[in-house]
Amino acid sequence: MADQRALGVRIEDVARAVGVSRATATRALRGQGRIAPATRERVRRAAEELGYVPNLMATELAAGGTGVIGLMLRDAANPVYGQLFSCLEVAAVRAGVELITVTIGSDPRGERQVQALRRLLGMRVAGLLVATGGVDSTQLEPFAAEVPMVRVGRPEASARVFAESYDEEWHGHQLAERVRALGHRRVVVLGAAPETSYGEHLRAEALAGALAGLDVRRVATGPDPTDGVGAALAEVDAGATAVLCASDVRQLAVLRALATRGASASTTGWDGLMPGVDLLGLTTVRMPVEEAAEAAVARLAGLLADEPLSVPTHRSWRGELVPGRTLTEPEPR
Repeated sequence: MADQRALGVRIEDVARAVGVSRATATRALRGQGRIAPATRERVRRAAEELGYVPNLMATELAAGGTGVIGLMLRDAANPVYGQLFSCLEVAAVRAGVELITVTIGSDPRGERQVQALRRLLGMRVAGLLVATGGVDSTQLEPFAAEVPMVRVGRPEASARVFAESYDEEWHGHQLAERVRALGHRRVVVLGAAPETSYGEHLRAEALAGALAGLDVRRVATGPDPTDGVGAALAEVDAGATAVLCASDVRQLAVLRALATRGASASTTGWDGLMPGVDLLGLTTVRMPVEEAAEAAVARLAGLLADEPLSVPTHRSWRGELVPGRTLTEPEPR
């Protein structure tokens, strides 16, 4: 019977002791894959000496690199996450893996999302895709110690969690250059507080930073698209000529409020994935969802197959600016 040491011993500790990867150690203990008998025996002995007890919630990875992976998705009703989900599904089919998906709506502290990750591990998934900005690195690292994990969309600080994210700073600079070129000097940046949506918060901060030198009024919002719209329009009444939003949904809420009041101001959004963006003439950023999804699944499939790392732990992808009718030169006042 294993002693109390086992409570703190992880599969990566066994792998480190032998000098092999975590995936190799896992397959050796489960009798899977083409692993040399000597290596399998060294892994077994290290596990016994360290007091490692195999985690029954860990990988069901087959020798050929196929298996079931878990996807934790934030709010599939959001156009970005809905498109990301579709792209991840397509990429998974191409990679020969199956997805088990859980989705969580509003969850300010990320507690429900952490519980969802635990449920996925309980289903004995081989790896995890985390497509949410609502959980931070410290919440993810314990799961990354159990199975390979790739975060999709949000930048990642931890070296233990792989990431395929969106280059929000670059996107913010693209929008800012357009705003400057059209002659705006006083603007409102409307985006969620970090505890509401870290992704939206990053976008708003990136845009505000890229607009340095202008008169920028930052309005933090809650989860509802209409949050902060009244404060933004008050700034318009006080002289702001543009309301720059961290999502297309918020931009539509601002446009609706402006129309209701018979007021006018330039607006921008951020997503570019909503149906009818071209017909509505929204100025926005088209997110590189397809590229990030394909890269995330390919990376996770490679980790499961124990392939040597050939790309950086963290990568970011760039979309494109979509000019539209909603951002024009300021009207004379």
